Amino acid sequence: MIERLLTPKQTGELLQVSVETLANSRCTGTGITIPFCRLSKKAIRYKESDIEAHIKSHTYSHTGQAMEVL
Repeated sequence: MIERLLTPKQTGELLQVSVETLANSRCTGTGITIPFCRLSKKAIRYKESDIEAHIKSHTYSHTGQAMEVL
C-alpha cells in the first residue's frame, strides 16, 4: 500500500507553519528538516510517516528537555 503524501500546504497547516517556512527549510537544510519527495519540478510532497516522526522527535515533557537538544 502506498503511503499518503501531503502537499506543502497540507503539511504547513498540520504543523502550523507557512509554506514559505517549509520552502526555506528545504533550500537551506535548517529549521524544519522533514524529508520530502520531489515528484516533478514543482510538485513537492511529504510522507505522512515522516511528518509524524518529526513531531514525535520534537515532543518534550518540559522546556528543559527542549533546551538540552539545542
